[in-house]
Amino acid sequence: MPLKVLDATPSTFGDVFGKFRSEAPNNKANLILFLADIDPSTSLSWCPDCVRAEPVIYKKLEASSDDVALLRAYVGDRPTWRNPQHPWRVDSKFKLKGVPTLIRWENDSVKGRLEDYEAHLGHKIDALVAGK
Repeated sequence: MPLKVLDATPSTFGDVFGKFRSEAPNNKANLILFLADIDPSTSLSWCPDCVRAEPVIYKKLEASSDDVALLRAYVGDRPTWRNPQHPWRVDSKFKLKGVPTLIRWENDSVKGRLEDYEAHLGHKIDALVAGK
């Protein structure tokens, strides 16, 4: 089972991120995907860029023969995310500006990232997973 997925919200992130970090040395690639919550009225993300990027990201990661860990960090609903003091906007490690954002986590730090405008591009996802 090459792809291991963990899910977190701002309130559960500390514990889930701790588990993710402790298991990181066992994986070829460790990625964090910051994305918007699902809108219950549509069963889709409220973020159009997330709707576009998620299927491409999952397809690329599931196709990998390497052990890959993916921590999906759901930012909340639109008003929660729009708050300039959102915990992941002000976090010195992540400094999120938009969603989706896909981050490569290596040696306990951010080693690469794809921002919202590029997170759906297959060749960039491949390069991030490969550490290039």
